Amino acid sequence: MKDPRATAAGRTAKRQTALAIHAALDCFARSGARADCVLLACFGDPGLDALREVAAVPVIGLIEAAVAEGARHGARYSIVTGGALWRDMLREALQARGLEAGLASILTVAPTGAEIAADPEGALALLAQACARAIGEDGAQTVILGGAGLVGLARRLEELTGVPVVCSIEAGARAAFAALAEGPGGGASGASQGVAAPVESAGLSAALADLLAQSRPAR
Repeated sequence: MKDPRATAAGRTAKRQTALAIHAALDCFARSGARADCVLLACFGDPGLDALREVAAVPVIGLIEAAVAEGARHGARYSIVTGGALWRDMLREALQARGLEAGLASILTVAPTGAEIAADPEGALALLAQACARAIGEDGAQTVILGGAGLVGLARRLEELTGVPVVCSIEAGARAAFAALAEGPGGGASGASQGVAAPVESAGLSAALADLLAQSRPAR
């Protein structure tokens, strides 16, 4: 029998992911016209594939960037993040990207990402314990800190635990700069070749409706 609390948490995560996908697309529609690269700065990469369909520039996801950077320290990695709500969602995202083969574990601490951002000192010991557990118990060779709320803590956690720790935001930023350095076509960009038929829509912002109605090159 399923735990009703787990089921409710799963519904909440899916609902928030759906909202985040719409928000990411709407933000790009409103502000992305002059962008040379897009960094989707939400660990979970909501809307990554949709953005790559409509953007003609590189679109960088935090999960992909962080796992790629973590792989330089070893084949197996663990993710440490705030809020148990996101564990299953992150596992699904990794599976969708074909990145779960090297996953040792996903560990969460009680404070959410927003709570950690508001009081990083208060969460530091919990995060250090999770990092040490990932290496000592789960066999991870590197730890990825997932989420913008944990930005700035990677180096401190490395000093406390002695294990390689990757900040997802920093990894994403480095991947974005690398894509920009490659010039047009660098990184994981929106699509090419052929023309997609315009898609009619209702109830969207004018900017997003216009973006989706345009004919776009398709992969």
